[in-house]
Amino acid sequence: MTERMFSRLLLIVTSIVLFGGLAAACGKPAASQAGRDEATVERIVDGDTLEVTLKGKKEKIRLIGVDTPETKKPNTPVMFYGEEASDFTKKRLQGKTVQLEWDVEKKDRYDRWLAYVWVGDELFNSTLLKEGYARLSTFPPNVKYVDRFKQDQESARKANKGLWRDYEAAFGRQK
Repeated sequence: MTERMFSRLLLIVTSIVLFGGLAAACGKPAASQAGRDEATVERIVDGDTLEVTLKGKKEKIRLIGVDTPETKKPNTPVMFYGEEASDFTKKRLQGKTVQLEWDVEKKDRYDRWLAYVWVGDELFNSTLLKEGYARLSTFPPNVKYVDRFKQDQESARKANKGLWRDYEAAFGRQK
């Protein structure tokens, strides 16, 4: 390798490192946030489903790894803690710019996008579990954060937060 080629390579590597640090400092997605897309939350369908504007187009997003009690399912009454979960999601996400992170499968059988929703450094899917607004619900191969989600749910359950105060009323089964 010639000295000139080495200098160019060094310049390229230095630029990449500096750009990554600058992007992180400015709140822009850096290399660790690759694969995320920015979207604006337009409407909350229920606790685990959103409508967003993504790349100029309205899209429905289903949060990966969580299940909140139903509020909008046809021929199903509003479930225990469903309104609270839906209200929490609305309060936290309505009108916000979020980052959508994808996993292996991009869409579900209802043609909704499947995503992890980030608000800054907060993984909102995780927050729903930690605060007791949702329970863990995984569908392989979309299991990137399953271990984290298990811990979040267990801490909410142990603290009797949210729907864990009366799980049987929420989901019709024993803890």
